[in-house]
Amino acid sequence: MVSSSVLVLNKSFLPVHVTSLKRALILLYQDIAKAVDENYRTFNFDSWQDLSVTEKTNSIGLVGRAIRAPRVIILLNYDKLPKRYIKFSRANIFLRDKNKCQYCGKEFKKSELNLDHVIPRMSGGVSSWENVVCSCIPCNRAKGGRTPEGAGMKLVKKPRKPEWSPYYHISLTNIMYKEWMPFLNLVDNAYWHVELEES
Repeated sequence: MVSSSVLVLNKSFLPVHVTSLKRALILLYQDIAKAVDENYRTFNFDSWQDLSVTEKTNSIGLVGRAIRAPRVIILLNYDKLPKRYIKFSRANIFLRDKNKCQYCGKEFKKSELNLDHVIPRMSGGVSSWENVVCSCIPCNRAKGGRTPEGAGMKLVKKPRKPEWSPYYHISLTNIMYKEWMPFLNLVDNAYWHVELEES
């Protein structure tokens, strides 16, 4: 129980980290953080330990009593977001290209799009931000194993590494709790979020 996961928010209620319950309780006790309940109320250590423990709440035993296990804490003086590199993944490529085929310019459902190497791999093209784009299946078939010029096609825009930061991705290998969901803007879908190998 002491090593179970707790979501850590910055003072703007944005997720920045996942820590252990033990570490979260230490931060609460030292007045570095406050616990956040299901109604977005914040509690210091003393007011948190005064909350009643029910059968539905997870708790940790202290000397002579039990205390509710916080699932979300907020840091009182931390307003930064951790710097993250932009993961080269299907989800981020589709996000960069706004679900539009980069050859015909039409927007499609994700299920109707695939990834295309602008310079085909068999011609020395690499898997990188600058060489992979979204394409619809008909355009991908028309292009085949050729360059856009060789197929008589034009790119809507030249692909490049995005400058934006995608949604903060808490590692989904961690256990997630229902109390975390209001603070996370992501869906557990390994296909979309697995990092692709750049070559």
